[in-house]
Amino acid sequence: MIGMVSIPVPDVDVLLFDLDNTLYPRDSGLWKEIDQRILGYVCRTLDLSPENARTVQKRYWHEYGTTIMGLIAEYGVAPEPYLAHVHEVDATRYLAPNPTLAATLALLPQRKAIFTNASSAHARNVLSALDLLPYFDPLVGMGELGYVSKPQRLAYERCLALVNVAPERCLFIEDSPVNLPPAREMGMVTALLGQPDQGEADYYLTRIEDVGSLFGLDGDPDDGR
Repeated sequence: MIGMVSIPVPDVDVLLFDLDNTLYPRDSGLWKEIDQRILGYVCRTLDLSPENARTVQKRYWHEYGTTIMGLIAEYGVAPEPYLAHVHEVDATRYLAPNPTLAATLALLPQRKAIFTNASSAHARNVLSALDLLPYFDPLVGMGELGYVSKPQRLAYERCLALVNVAPERCLFIEDSPVNLPPAREMGMVTALLGQPDQGEADYYLTRIEDVGSLFGLDGDPDDGR
């Protein structure tokens, strides 16, 4: 369900969704495989043991926002092969169609777009597995952003330009609290898929299927009520 902190949701034009661990549950297993592929890539690229590679990976996440941004900054690693490798996963092994979320998205009149630190190809694969691809356009990944990532402000600026929306007309939905402050500073309304003790947001959702409750939709839209 939804928890309101301070302001009602405004009359926004765009719903901007993060992808991984937002549009599907973290415990689905998909992100675990991606994370293992990232770790393996760091091991091979920097010739490190898994333990040392994990330490580097965590440092990059804290300092740069993503592992690849750290590899680019410190080693000049090309992002395209990295993104292709870490997302070379069959999403259908972990994800199934989500008709409840699809029905909610169909009822919400706002435009819907994806803003992910992954590739747009990965976004397309995930949305296809969830049977949600028709609801989202555009799919904004690192390639479309010129290989910058959240939480760098430039990534948000470029994303909003691609989506063609002013920040105050956009609701940004994200599972990672560290990615919300830049959005809030720019004037976006924010919703965290999580709890208030995890980070500041205007709204909180316990599951993505409840996104309709932000706009007054109660219950599952396909349950006949």
